[in-house]
Amino acid sequence: MRIYLFRQISRNRRDIPGLIWTVLAVFFIFAMVCQPAVVLQGASEGLNVWWGIIFPSLLPFFVASELLMKLGFVHFLGILLEPIMRPLFNVPGSGGFVLVMGLVGGAPINGLLITQLREKQLCTKSEAERLLCFTNFCTPLFMISAVAVGMLGHPELGFIIAGSHYLSNIIIGLGLRFYKPNEVGPGFDFGSLSIKKAFVTMLRFQRQHKETIGKLLNDAIASSVLKLLNVGGFIILFSVIIGIFTQVGLIEFMASGAALLLVPLGFSIEIVPSIASGLFETTISSTIASEAAVTEVQKVIAISFMLGWSGFSIHAQVASMVAQTDIGLRLFFMTRVAHAFLAAGLSWFLHPSSQHAIRFVLPAIAPSSSFYAYPTYLIILYFFLLAACLLLILILLSLTLQCFQQINRGVRTWGKRHC
Repeated sequence: MRIYLFRQISRNRRDIPGLIWTVLAVFFIFAMVCQPAVVLQGASEGLNVWWGIIFPSLLPFFVASELLMKLGFVHFLGILLEPIMRPLFNVPGSGGFVLVMGLVGGAPINGLLITQLREKQLCTKSEAERLLCFTNFCTPLFMISAVAVGMLGHPELGFIIAGSHYLSNIIIGLGLRFYKPNEVGPGFDFGSLSIKKAFVTMLRFQRQHKETIGKLLNDAIASSVLKLLNVGGFIILFSVIIGIFTQVGLIEFMASGAALLLVPLGFSIEIVPSIASGLFETTISSTIASEAAVTEVQKVIAISFMLGWSGFSIHAQVASMVAQTDIGLRLFFMTRVAHAFLAAGLSWFLHPSSQHAIRFVLPAIAPSSSFYAYPTYLIILYFFLLAACLLLILILLSLTLQCFQQINRGVRTWGKRHC
């Protein structure tokens, strides 16, 4: 009877992932029933991180990005930044807005913005996938203040960690411009780019989607809060997962496997458990790495590796943002691995203790210069100003390139007339 029953079920390899997830879900529920104290502690820690850090720091950026999208500001930037974003990264000019917001606000805000660009048909599928890969940043607040000052106690290390993190992602973006290079979005014409056209395009969008400011604010806040609730759910879930995996010894088992690769390279066995935890979540693992009894350069390399990888928690948050689109995530996961190794290598190269490092004088910053010493609204205002400055720099570079192109075009025209 059992053999006959299984014969009635058609075999399909596509069913395997669903069956695996089913088994994992059953195992997770069984583990929660067996370890209720660990579940409660993990959930409480995740909730505290979300409510105390993530929610107040990301909500203003989510609301501001929603408002700018609804007001057509991205269409304005899309025209102005085309001359610099297209040659460098082979993405539309509107990708410059995603790049800046990702640099300042961190992940998963890049996933939210790219989803909106794709839904509005402002980029192709391959352009969205490329943009998603090199705009997945960790916030400078976390790297410079929380990690360098709070965890490591050396503010100058924040510039090494942040510099290697940003530089490796930009390198990935430059390399990805050759990924499906022929898929270019509509309306790409350098000769028609101008500030006037950018303003006209934004005004035309606002006339077509005219809404009151009250309606815009209500929709932006409601949408942002719902998305942050989703982010909070992932943070709590992975905090519980890490707690359970640590309790059952799975993290220790993964650390033993990683030690076989890292110890021969000169890493201490003390730093390996933090890297194993960093596969899932970066905040807790960075704390573990900073407390390990190893050299400073090993701590910096391990933290840079984990921040480049971002952790399954960030991966899941980004995946949830783009779930309603046709954006694939295979390239995203591959570039996270590349980002992790690139960031680790660059941090080793830039660290002063490295024998092959370029010797330079790091900026002198007092150890007490922590962002957390200032009120939250000042921190948020600082990052808004930073984002505005970065956008202004990109716009000025784009306009400069456009002027050079027009001058070059005029010289060629003049030369043809007088030949």
